[in-house]
Amino acid sequence: MQKNAPDFSLEGKVTLVTGASRGIGRACALACAAAGSDIVLGVRDVAASTGLVAELEGTGRKAIPVELDLPNKAHIAQAIDAALTTFGRIDVLINNVGVAPGDLAELVEEKDLDEILDVNIKGTFLMTQAVGRHMIKHNGGRIINISSQAGTVALRGEAIYCMSKAAINHLTRCLAAEWARYNVAVNTVSPTFIHTDGTAPFLSDAANRKATLDHIPLGRIGETDDVVGAVVFLASPAASLITGANLLVDGGWSVA
Repeated sequence: MQKNAPDFSLEGKVTLVTGASRGIGRACALACAAAGSDIVLGVRDVAASTGLVAELEGTGRKAIPVELDLPNKAHIAQAIDAALTTFGRIDVLINNVGVAPGDLAELVEEKDLDEILDVNIKGTFLMTQAVGRHMIKHNGGRIINISSQAGTVALRGEAIYCMSKAAINHLTRCLAAEWARYNVAVNTVSPTFIHTDGTAPFLSDAANRKATLDHIPLGRIGETDDVVGAVVFLASPAASLITGANLLVDGGWSVA
């Protein structure tokens, strides 16, 4: 490596990714493995993850799937135990799990409100708390919360989702302040609309797609590759002086 060149390697690290079976979570797992990290895959269906495990192992890294249905505390404990039994440590946590049943604020049903708050806020906090305890004990770690531009800008019909992501953004700052003394960095990556299975129904509608593109100065919908670069950077030694940050990967939506 060139002297003084930034170090983006995750060689020798262990990364736990929640919501790792598809979309951004899957892409994060693959990108971190490509950067040198072994991977713990937090998935709802372990049996369905064999293909992804094989793909990760094809990069020369080790990978294990763990059942993780947030905010189930038993699943969280079992996932961390499996990671520590297999690898002995967790260096990076990527909190990717989130749900987004949307509706106009006056029409939101209580069950949807409860689901968003339960998964997006409670689930993220409990997962972060549990892994954070391990990182504090070992004096180091990186936590990256996958938030959304929705935590910064207002999206019509997504008031509760926006609220949950704004909460994650501020939780990130609070934990960054509390845990800096333990060398635990906590940051957020906030994407715009990204092409995934989850966004496909919305973006396949021509009117929705046009309205979305009208808000993005760079003029395109994001790809998962656009997100994982930011994630690997924040997990790497190159970002060693960054904590409490919210890195918007939104094509300029928030500043337009």
